[in-house]
Amino acid sequence: MGASLSNLTEGGANLGGESGPGLGDIPEACVACVFVYLTPPEICNLARLNRAFRGAASSDSVWESKLPPNYPDLLALLSPERYQDLSKKHIFTLLARSISIDDGNKQVWVDKVTGRVCVSISARAMAITGIEDRRYWSWIPTEDSRFQEVAYLQQIWWFEVDGVVKLPLPPDIYTLSFRLHLGKFSKRLGRRSTNFEHTHGWHIKPVRFEFTTSDNQHAISECCLDDTEPEEIKMNLKRGCWIEYNVGEFIVTDSESVPEVRFSMKQIDCTHSKGGLCVDSVSIIPSDLRQRKRRLISN
Repeated sequence: MGASLSNLTEGGANLGGESGPGLGDIPEACVACVFVYLTPPEICNLARLNRAFRGAASSDSVWESKLPPNYPDLLALLSPERYQDLSKKHIFTLLARSISIDDGNKQVWVDKVTGRVCVSISARAMAITGIEDRRYWSWIPTEDSRFQEVAYLQQIWWFEVDGVVKLPLPPDIYTLSFRLHLGKFSKRLGRRSTNFEHTHGWHIKPVRFEFTTSDNQHAISECCLDDTEPEEIKMNLKRGCWIEYNVGEFIVTDSESVPEVRFSMKQIDCTHSKGGLCVDSVSIIPSDLRQRKRRLISN
């Protein structure tokens, strides 16, 4: 089996003992034309076959097709010395690792399979009512967040979180969502545990999620974060895990514009207190990319 694969990739032998054509004989330019239609992981795997494939897998023409159309705008978010003189392959690698901006409180990255642009905004980049008062809020370090910390609400009456992001996005349909967690989690002896001591009030009235774009696209959704009464807590699937709450979709059609998106989540009914909630981030991700990842997780 190994000998057959070697013959195929580097040039094999026919029954008369004469060497015959193999994959290694395909011109590098022809291989590059095929690679344009493959995903970056597929290209990297095939690059291990032979010299021609390795050469094609480093071609600027191949990786130019994998980069988002506005990748120069994304590079402009970095200092020039970080990307000057880089090949298109290394530029793709740089963007796929994510770009941190706004003192590390916002991240932009390119999906490693599709080359689509994704954005995440940390709780630190948002305006949160009462965040400076330790009686209400605290910051929890955690590996569960790409920002390494989340905002934890112990108890408050007026709950409001607002944010804004203005970044270059290529034409696409995007979904904006909040990443939230009911309960205060921690790790003990390497095991993750969750404390629901302060978790209350989220089943009484829904939280209102909302966003507005600079070209007047608008979406609103409402959801009770905790659907059960205290005596039904054991059956509550919303507690103790991270949940993405989708607010809605917006469309970017102009590759030249830089859209601004203002978003918020509120529960300002002051007839009851609420608490025991972790706020991690807001994400803006191409809608069908999010759906594909959900299918992979469910399978």
